[in-house]
Amino acid sequence: MKTSNLSISDFRFERKFFITRLNIDQVKNCVKLHPRIFNEIYSQRFINNIYFDSHNHNNYIENIEGSSDRLKVRIRWYGELFGKIKSPVLEIKIKNGLLGKKKSIKIKSFDFNNYTDLSTILESINNSELNIDLKSLKPTLVNRYSRVYFQSIDRRFRITIDSKQEFYSINNKNNLFLNSIKDFDSLILELKYEEKYDYEADSITNKFPFRLSKSSKYVNGIQILNQII
Repeated sequence: MKTSNLSISDFRFERKFFITRLNIDQVKNCVKLHPRIFNEIYSQRFINNIYFDSHNHNNYIENIEGSSDRLKVRIRWYGELFGKIKSPVLEIKIKNGLLGKKKSIKIKSFDFNNYTDLSTILESINNSELNIDLKSLKPTLVNRYSRVYFQSIDRRFRITIDSKQEFYSINNKNNLFLNSIKDFDSLILELKYEEKYDYEADSITNKFPFRLSKSSKYVNGIQILNQII
């Protein structure tokens, strides 16, 4: 795989709000009425992820224990969940407290269905620049949600709102996707910005009628599915 496919974003702050008492339109109105003036950008779309973890679930445990340095490994794509997956990306998300960045590698298209052997997808990725043993990882969760995007008029801050969450348990292959759950009641709002603008962040978060949260879709999904298995 060519190194030109590897992009590294700068560390940025990511502040999350877990919302349960408002619907998507009410939350969008809160954003649109914010005095910093946020405008909707891009088209609303579905995001799909396959998360990978070690056999001991080290990444999950690090998140639960609140480790300052932690990571997540996932394959992400947009649009339909099943079928021919076009333009998938392998993402290594690195977290240091509230700061985070992503390493992204474009990977080959693949068919995602009950019989997909995900281990062969990871084996086909040249991970020489990742310093991660991809072959030691296994798929642990599929999640899907609808996302809308906003940006402040000065382009310093971005907001995403995620809704219509779905979670599926998964193995390397021969999945029936019978163990699944939908969460259409809760929303996740996330404020994202470069580290140099952190001094302004409180003036934005203080205007929202929500409380900051350490919510993780990966952790939530694993916990929810373990309750129904």
